[in-house]
Amino acid sequence: MDKLIVEGGYKLSGSVNISGSKNASLPILAAALLTDEPVRISRVPDVSDTNYMLQILSQLGASVERSSGTVRIESPEGISSSASYEQVRKMRASICLLGPMMARMHRCTLPLPGGCVIGDRPVDLHLRAIKALGAKVRVKSGNMVIEAPDGLIGTTVDMRGDNGPTVLGTDNLMMAAVLAKGTTVIESAAREPEVVDLANFLNKMGARIEGAGSRTITIHGVEKLHGCDHTVIPDRIEAGTFMVAAAMVSDGLTINRVCRDHIRTMADLLVECGHTVQFNEDGTSVYVEPGKTPRSGKILTNPYPGYPTDMQAQMTALFAVTPGISVVKDTIFPQRFMHCSELKRMGANIKVDAGTAIITGVEGLSGAPVMASDLRASAALVLAALAAEGTTEIHRLYHIDRGYEMLDEKLLCLGAKVQRVRDLEGGIIEP
Repeated sequence: MDKLIVEGGYKLSGSVNISGSKNASLPILAAALLTDEPVRISRVPDVSDTNYMLQILSQLGASVERSSGTVRIESPEGISSSASYEQVRKMRASICLLGPMMARMHRCTLPLPGGCVIGDRPVDLHLRAIKALGAKVRVKSGNMVIEAPDGLIGTTVDMRGDNGPTVLGTDNLMMAAVLAKGTTVIESAAREPEVVDLANFLNKMGARIEGAGSRTITIHGVEKLHGCDHTVIPDRIEAGTFMVAAAMVSDGLTINRVCRDHIRTMADLLVECGHTVQFNEDGTSVYVEPGKTPRSGKILTNPYPGYPTDMQAQMTALFAVTPGISVVKDTIFPQRFMHCSELKRMGANIKVDAGTAIITGVEGLSGAPVMASDLRASAALVLAALAAEGTTEIHRLYHIDRGYEMLDEKLLCLGAKVQRVRDLEGGIIEP
């Protein structure tokens, strides 16, 4: 297990390239199972979540080749319809295998996903959707056994959950419906750019999907899909993380390979808080500079195009050193504030109650040993460590490796003083 040692007080400068989206890559990789022809996917980030997905595809019988960010996948006839617990336990997003396996083989066996440190994320909407297409679901020995001997049949399905639309649920239903008989209409569909990217990939394969990016998606089933080439969209959460880093600890930072429309909400919030944000003409690059008189702010997380839950932890780190009182309310995952107790170890003034964090800005943070609890919490701790006085040790670095490609190397190139080392202290207890 690795830890990151960060020496604070060094200003970032220069430019950084954003990697392909982790959250877009995972369902796109799973969708490669929908055809027996080869698909080639570029800008797949080299992070542990995508590596786990590729391992699962390989274990199911697909041929997987990876080179310099490009993945080639070929899924011949006879691939397995059953994934073991050992294969999928490391990644909750493995649930997105359900759609393509049911579309192609009309059956699958997948382990029920386990718990999650940032709150319960049930699969009931995924199962409700696949049952609406005619599948039968039973649970046996901790596995979901799903079958549709006569194939899937298109229908209308509402995907709204208690906390809004489900992104992976929308992805799963799209992938299941592309080879179903007739037409499927997804109501209350997730609008996230990652859903649109998956729809674009499927359409390149020969699917007939309309309305991705809106609340209603229509899928006209086809008999067969074919291979294609596709480039994954930029990771908007990585872009947002570097934008916050620029506002906290830089002399001005240029962030390349972004999509302006995808990060507009994050950019607008930084401007409201007094920082400089300037896009180039085509919106593929953004320059961020700390404001001379930064201001506190408010966040209310919401499904896209609202402010993303995946960025509230990073902004909490910024608010911790911003004058005034800031408020962060997470409507998606109200329990997602475990980073706050670690930030308080570094001197932050934060109170958390009922899914809301109230942050009173302090003049400075101080380095301390801290522990990452999830992917975005770990990013917040890195940002705080860059701004803190002294040295911070961030344990459980594997969390950040799930979704940030070479973060430590990118920070080094920008002027940060960070070092990844083996964590040999032995006092860290796994959850």
